[in-house]
Amino acid sequence: MLRSTALIAAGLATGLANPSPSQAATPAVVAGDGVLCDLTRTLSGGATDVRCLIPPGADPHHFQLTPANRRDISNSELVLINGYNLNPSLSRLDGNFELIAVGERAVPNNPNKDPHLWHSPANTGAMANVVVDALQQLPINAESKQALKRRQQNVIAILRDLDTWNRQQISTIPADHRVLVSEHMAFEFFTDRYGMRHVAMIDDYATGGTLRPSSLRAISNAVKASKTKVLFPEQFPVSKTMKRISRSTGKPIAKNLVFADGTAPGKSLIETATSNTCTVVNAQGGSCDQASAERLQQRWSAVQ
Repeated sequence: MLRSTALIAAGLATGLANPSPSQAATPAVVAGDGVLCDLTRTLSGGATDVRCLIPPGADPHHFQLTPANRRDISNSELVLINGYNLNPSLSRLDGNFELIAVGERAVPNNPNKDPHLWHSPANTGAMANVVVDALQQLPINAESKQALKRRQQNVIAILRDLDTWNRQQISTIPADHRVLVSEHMAFEFFTDRYGMRHVAMIDDYATGGTLRPSSLRAISNAVKASKTKVLFPEQFPVSKTMKRISRSTGKPIAKNLVFADGTAPGKSLIETATSNTCTVVNAQGGSCDQASAERLQQRWSAVQ
């Protein structure tokens, strides 16, 4: 009896010292911004513990790390950031973890170093491949690695269908109005992908971000020549600058936002992408198929 008890105790001690794969701690991963967070969580499917730094709707360009963020980073094995200086404070991270600038690996050919890669679903698909490759290097079991590959295939298929869907919606806009007029140069990947024009009023015409009288005249002329129906805000409340340009050009400000810097609060990257597309399409005289957009989101939510 004593021998049996001793053997049981020894077995328990061995099990505690050498946990099985199912008992091993789940690898901790930190994802920088909302798009990358949703993408990583969807691909991971619980194989890793994904923590997000920048909340949806926040401006990643000026985000500063909190003490809680720093704890998450220090406890992680892998930190995924967008790269291309989307968030300067994240590009300077240092610690006992692997830091990967996902966007820079996924889209190395980016002459303007534009960080807003995800506005093209093709780029988001390339980012998904980089994320999966990174997750595969973590200490997860073979079954989890197979599941990662399965989710990767599903995610890529949905993004390809999003790309097709975007093109179909934009084709309903009269040709003269296929233009996106915003304050900043954040939608180049979107407009280039779908044969639209982009007028970035501040970045294109205001020197150092300052709206001088000469800048206002140049912006007004460019906006009128673009034949846009509306100006697209990137934030609420709308800036005084955009209101001034609206008065100068006689162009109204769209009622809905286009989300430039990440996911919309409470929405996935798919919902944010389809919302942006529908905002542009409907405001410029096209007709957006909301029902098919909802089906894309349902498929995204079902990835597991």
